Amino acid sequence: MTSSPPSERTRVKRAHERAAYDRAALDAVLDAGMLCHVGYMFDGYPVVTPTLYWREGDAIYWHGSSASRALRASEDLDVCLTVTHLDGLVLARSAFHHSANYRSAMLFGTARLVNGDEDKLARLEAMMEGLYPGRWSSLRPVSAQELKATKILWMPIDEASVKIRTGEPVDDTEDMAAPVWAGAMPFRLAFDPPVPDAVTQEAARATPPVTGRLTRS
Repeated sequence: MTSSPPSERTRVKRAHERAAYDRAALDAVLDAGMLCHVGYMFDGYPVVTPTLYWREGDAIYWHGSSASRALRASEDLDVCLTVTHLDGLVLARSAFHHSANYRSAMLFGTARLVNGDEDKLARLEAMMEGLYPGRWSSLRPVSAQELKATKILWMPIDEASVKIRTGEPVDDTEDMAAPVWAGAMPFRLAFDPPVPDAVTQEAARATPPVTGRLTRS
């Protein structure tokens, strides 16, 4: 993704003043989340699949089962990957001007398959360390069968746009004197304290670190 003008499919047309096309804005949205939605064509009809994702430099990755029809249908084809964070609800003095504060990113590209066991292991480690810092080294090694059963797709971060809304409602001038509460209701996702499963041994009950992803101060 460069500083060149946006392409026709990445150009934000509605509320274009909220758009951004620079890598810093895009990386901030991508690195704050972990759930994306990937849109693709399957047997002639559109499908959108939710999945975990992670970014490594100039590439974005997602994974799933080798038997996944979503991954099979996406490989070597154009896809649209989106990430959205809801930051709050916006209450206006009219129903028409109610809105939401959010950060969103939309990426276009050709999904490519990660090949080779060594590369797949490196990508899986990067995913685990991004979601669960420090956990990879404490786990048993990935088995050959598990690696075979896992497929990883990626695409370069070349074509993307960001759209962000912040702040107060935008009311009509004639509505400003109405005796109606108006403003924003901030919202965020955050982790609760970890809950061990029933068979976790006392020696292994050290609380795992909680990733800062999905939170925003």
